[in-house]
Amino acid sequence: MDMTLRVGFVGIGMMGRGMAKNILAAGYPLAVVAHHRRAPIEVLVGLGATELRSLRNLAVESDVVVLCVTGTPEVESVVYGQDGLLAGARDGLIVVDCSTSEPASTERISSDLRKRGASLVDAPLARTPVEAEAGRLNAMVGAAQEDFARVRPLLEACCENIFHMGPVGSGHKTKLIYNFITMGYAALISEALCACAATGVDLERFSDVVSAGGANSGIFQLIVPKAISSGDCSGLAFSLANAEKDLRYYNRMADTVPLAGILGRTVQHALIQGLNLGYADGLVGDLLRVQERLNGIGILDGEASDPAQTAGDSACA
Repeated sequence: MDMTLRVGFVGIGMMGRGMAKNILAAGYPLAVVAHHRRAPIEVLVGLGATELRSLRNLAVESDVVVLCVTGTPEVESVVYGQDGLLAGARDGLIVVDCSTSEPASTERISSDLRKRGASLVDAPLARTPVEAEAGRLNAMVGAAQEDFARVRPLLEACCENIFHMGPVGSGHKTKLIYNFITMGYAALISEALCACAATGVDLERFSDVVSAGGANSGIFQLIVPKAISSGDCSGLAFSLANAEKDLRYYNRMADTVPLAGILGRTVQHALIQGLNLGYADGLVGDLLRVQERLNGIGILDGEASDPAQTAGDSACA
């Protein structure tokens, strides 16, 4: 493991904070960029990170720059913006995009970085901020073999499981398909629990049946036990807005194949319903509340809930 590898980090949010801490703890020199949200920057500086003034400087002063931002617009702004990473890119620099981004943009950024002698690795993540703090994320990586070999030890500081999926773009394609399944489960589960409430099937007994059979899943266990025991919809700590964004990206990708599939749009529409009903600050588990509102049926607490009462409790920064 090359501990002299200088690492830059962009995106000290819910996932990025834990990742950056683990990179520091592993012994890598870490630099971050000045940001209006001072608290996480100051924590990292207190742990030994260096604060730089621009993304261009970050590229110049780093061997690897890790991005952990929301999606394609934010990644493109970081790379192409004034004094962005591309302006400071040079031979040997690797940019690792851990965001969930659109593959077409990923491939364009990779091409533009190559013109400067740099390269791109796409390494989107699965699991939650809890696993980010614990260094137990899953990474789906798209990269040239030599780039993957170079960044794998760094990813091991943050991840429990690392999957090399193929060339650049493969990681983001994998993550979009993965999230299609994940959010599809969530949408099905929410409608199923509404069907239970509407037809008089006991929710706890239904949960027992699913948990003992082939319909069980990790997503079911994240969402349902907490929801039916206490009305807590925060078991799947992923924002409804980001889920809709990921399904939008998935459907755009499917259109380029083109894929004769209808379920991707059905899942996206279920998420859009949640946003339109006032759950833009909510989590994926709030699809249960959305079903309550759409059907006028109390699934969890005997009455359909008000998004103004639940969104604040389940906000995801």
